[in-house]
Amino acid sequence: MSAFRAELKSWIERSKAGEDIVITERGVPVARLSAVGCADLITELVQEGLLSLPASPRAEPPAAVAGESGPATESKGAVAALFSRRRR
Repeated sequence: MSAFRAELKSWIERSKAGEDIVITERGVPVARLSAVGCADLITELVQEGLLSLPASPRAEPPAAVAGESGPATESKGAVAALFSRRRR
C-alpha cells in the first residue's frame, strides 16, 4: 500500500498500458487497478498516434446551395477504413 501511494503516477501509467495491478496490504490483496476498456475510440487513436486532432476548431460547413446535395453522409477515406478495422 505504501509503495502504491508513493509511486501512484507510475502505477497508473502501467495500468493504462494494459497491466493489471493488484494492491496488497501486508501481503493480502485488497484492490485491483486496471485500465478502463471503454475509452472513447478517437481518444485511443490519438494516444496510439494513428490520428491527430486539428490545431484549431473546425469552421461550420457552408450552407447548402439550392439544388445541390448536402454533405456526404458516408466517408470512403482512410479514417473510415481505420474506424472499420477497429470495430472488428
